[in-house]
Amino acid sequence: MTSLLKNKNLSYISPVWPQFTGLEIEYGKGIYLYDIDGKKYLDFTSGIGVTNTGHCHDRVVRTIQNQAERLIHGQSTVIYNQPMLKLASKINEITPPQLNCSFFTNSGSEAVESAIKLARHATNKTNIICFQGGYHGRSIGAMSVTTAKSIYRNKYQPLMAGVSVSPFPYSYRYQQEEDSLEDWCIKELEYLLKTQSSPDETAAMILEPVLGEGGYVVPPKKFLQRIRDICDHYGILLIFDEVQSGFGRTGEFFAFEHFDVQPDILVVAKGLASGLPLSGIVSSRELMEEWIPGSHGGTYGPNPVAASAAIETIKIIEEEKLVENSASLGRVLLKSLYKLKNEYPFIGEVRGLGLMVGCEFSSHHPSSSKIAEEVRKKCLEQGLILLTCGSDNQVIRWIPPLTLDENSLERALKIFENALIKVEEIIHEL
Repeated sequence: MTSLLKNKNLSYISPVWPQFTGLEIEYGKGIYLYDIDGKKYLDFTSGIGVTNTGHCHDRVVRTIQNQAERLIHGQSTVIYNQPMLKLASKINEITPPQLNCSFFTNSGSEAVESAIKLARHATNKTNIICFQGGYHGRSIGAMSVTTAKSIYRNKYQPLMAGVSVSPFPYSYRYQQEEDSLEDWCIKELEYLLKTQSSPDETAAMILEPVLGEGGYVVPPKKFLQRIRDICDHYGILLIFDEVQSGFGRTGEFFAFEHFDVQPDILVVAKGLASGLPLSGIVSSRELMEEWIPGSHGGTYGPNPVAASAAIETIKIIEEEKLVENSASLGRVLLKSLYKLKNEYPFIGEVRGLGLMVGCEFSSHHPSSSKIAEEVRKKCLEQGLILLTCGSDNQVIRWIPPLTLDENSLERALKIFENALIKVEEIIHEL
């Protein structure tokens, strides 16, 4: 395995980025990454949910090249660049009718900040309710509503005021039945509105329809529906952060479609532009008009090259039926992992939607995080790149490009099973 530690340029890079693999990659194509020694790796991380169309999709590459010859930068308060206008129209085609107005920026964190600012302006209220285990970014406002891991907040506090945290129905963690836990979480939310953040000062609730960094946890359908009802009752806006779960990842274009619930503000990023930095929020025109012109903005978003890549990305997802492929192969993946769970008792739970699947190692084992890390490393040795998530990094997440084929999935599962066999042999040492 090639190590970046041998590269003299590493000393010029800030060590604040944690490094999962130590690989020095020369290029990527499709579902594969190739290191500087020519070794091929199955990339089941998609750059953490970014390359849904695979690495360097030919159509995306050509689109980027063509746009770079025409206009690279077109600042949105100076001019209207054509890709921005076309992208807004394209997003309007894939979102519900009331989500018909877009604001674009560069990263997921910036998009979350934008959603919070819009909610405060539109409602004339200040407070935000978030949910336990959610991840929304690492800038100050986004970090303030992030509770997936303490490391994201450690030594940065105090953070933004006016934030309250409500429980999320993570049934495996709480070891409770889904229905009773969901009911308790809703009661706690209602109690929070009576004791911490009254409805007349609560601008919005923000949550991921499927927890990402918090462990790939899928809530009960009724949970999101009841939150929608509470928001409607009190005049509170509902923000869905689909930075990781959007653009076909869960077997629907957006995860909220699984729950028959629509947000007031939708946050998107990652899979939007196949690797170019672009994010945004989508809401109603009526809501956007409450945003005071000039009170928010940015120099680079939406960059015309990134916007062009996003338009082509959405077309590829539609024309190559990647949403359907995500749903179909997701079922295969879940079925296979369920089978492995029955064979290896240190696997505690398997869960997910589409190709957003988590495999949590047993909370009853004192070294669940060490087991997950050992499995991940042994997969890497065999040419499969996986990542962990969860509060203790006790969950292995499966998040491959949506261009995945069944043969490659079978190969990845075989590598994963081999890793489980090896870890089972040494589990008493962990």
